[in-house]
Amino acid sequence: MPEPGATPGLAEVAREWAATLADTKGVSLTPEELEGILLQVARAAVEHAPSERDSTRDSALERFTGLYSLSPLGIALADHDGEIFEANPALIKLLGFPAEELRGRNISDLGAEGRDAMTLRSGLNELRDGKTERYQEKVKLDHAEDGQIWVEITLAHLPGDTSGSAYPVLMVSDVNELHLLRERLLHQNITDALTGLPNGSQFATHLETALGSRSQEQIALIYLDIDGFKVINDGLGAGTGDKVLRGVARKLSAVFSRKYDGFVARLSGDGFAILMRGNLGAGDVIELVDQAFEDLAEPIYLDGYGIGVSASAGIVVRGIAEGSRMDLLRGAEIALHRAKEAGKAQWKLFEPELDAADRARYQLGAVIAGALENGEFSLIYQPTVKLSKPDELAAVNAGLRWNHPDNGDLDSDEFYPLAATTGMTGPLGKWLLAESLAATARWRDRFGDSAPDVCVRLPARLAIDPDLVLMVKKELDRNDLPAKALRICTDRESILDPRGEVLDSLTTLAGLGTQLVLTITGTSDLELIPTHELPVRHVILSGPVVDAIADSEDEPAMRHLTQLITRAKELQLRVGAEGVRTHAQAARLRKLGVLAARGAFVSDSATGDEVDDLIERHAR
Repeated sequence: MPEPGATPGLAEVAREWAATLADTKGVSLTPEELEGILLQVARAAVEHAPSERDSTRDSALERFTGLYSLSPLGIALADHDGEIFEANPALIKLLGFPAEELRGRNISDLGAEGRDAMTLRSGLNELRDGKTERYQEKVKLDHAEDGQIWVEITLAHLPGDTSGSAYPVLMVSDVNELHLLRERLLHQNITDALTGLPNGSQFATHLETALGSRSQEQIALIYLDIDGFKVINDGLGAGTGDKVLRGVARKLSAVFSRKYDGFVARLSGDGFAILMRGNLGAGDVIELVDQAFEDLAEPIYLDGYGIGVSASAGIVVRGIAEGSRMDLLRGAEIALHRAKEAGKAQWKLFEPELDAADRARYQLGAVIAGALENGEFSLIYQPTVKLSKPDELAAVNAGLRWNHPDNGDLDSDEFYPLAATTGMTGPLGKWLLAESLAATARWRDRFGDSAPDVCVRLPARLAIDPDLVLMVKKELDRNDLPAKALRICTDRESILDPRGEVLDSLTTLAGLGTQLVLTITGTSDLELIPTHELPVRHVILSGPVVDAIADSEDEPAMRHLTQLITRAKELQLRVGAEGVRTHAQAARLRKLGVLAARGAFVSDSATGDEVDDLIERHAR
């Protein structure tokens, strides 16, 4: 070992560079980078070799041979004239000659043919004459068994054992191995690592090639998503989810790769794309999609679980020369959205005539946030009256209306589904709650005890909001209102939604004094109250149970309603109804024990000014 502060000894230099080459990053270097490192190794070793061990050129270079054995490149060390005196194991393996047959041969003699030998000789001459520091070419070399092999060679100088002296070194890369490496890297760049399918990058290239042909053939694009894949991942673990995706990839390939140059790719997550071209029609594509759906539903058995999946698909079929690439992609995406909106586990074919309507709908959904900020939303009311005294208000239901500058007044059922897809249901619900309670405060200031309670139906996204209780209390305090002035209406879907603590929130709100209302369409909805011990005070009959007696006293419907209302009274609930169209229907409901109702028999809807007038009339 050298003394502290002294020049490093040869062994230390060798160990340092050996560690660099042996590191895992070394094997991923390009040949050019590796060659540069090897030259630095040799030069550093010669420059730092102790003088007492530097008696001759050959003895100094011999010490470096072990270091070069670490290199994946074939290396030959030569004298001034290019005669080889040492070859590393990689070169011996590459050429198939034993070391003793390589020693003594001139570097140029390794060339398989005259032109190859001339190329090597020219490189040695250019090095010797100082015309270049590194000479690189592709040549054929002799192989002991295969005859000839193509290689890439690099000739460079190593510093000699005396000042100013230098010796040539030959570095050889197998062109075939480099080609295979490049192929592997290319494969990794364009292939999905999990499923082995082409990835999004390769799919985009394939699509461009198909569309670039401008042929008279038809082209079909299918976007396919696995329904509820998050349930598999969360319930059985990501590892099982990965296995399911690999199974899905195999099934899709088996179905679609058989016809019409089918090309299946995984785009991301649980999303796949299929491209087909040829003499095909929509019926041909749909037939294959149906077959894929059937195959996907067949269980894949993993760790004792039989896992089957469903999928939603959007399909576009058109002539290759019709429209642009973006039109094709957008059409498939819109069709997939429509399939999911229709309840999933379905396919939808892109229909140009529906495109304008779909685009208009999605445009509405995209601008809800700006419309809310710009004051385009207003409250719309539906009065609920007592059936025993129709001139007395029981409550006023508050809802939202969008005063769209181009499309006119839009009711909530026209924009709430769109708001759900863009995440705007929560902000709309918060605005509805705040404005409703502000209106209630104005009514109480003006009409005192004659002012009706306000009933707000919470959108599902707001019902599961963990800050719901705090939000309600804040708005009640802001408007100096007692909690009993507010009725919160909810439904079965919100109560059973697993995403939030709805039951806890409703219980806390009831504890504050807020009145809870549950919309019911049958006995199963009603039984949620005792099952979950819900602090509900009012139930509202809705939908088919009310519609069934709209025109006459249908006996089975009347019997069903009687049983439902009787059960509600057993639970000490006040029963109301919505969607009541005529006074005759209202009379039938009153006869059965319904206390209050709203609907067209009173007023379909009322603006802020109209509801003020209505409250004033009822107050008098």
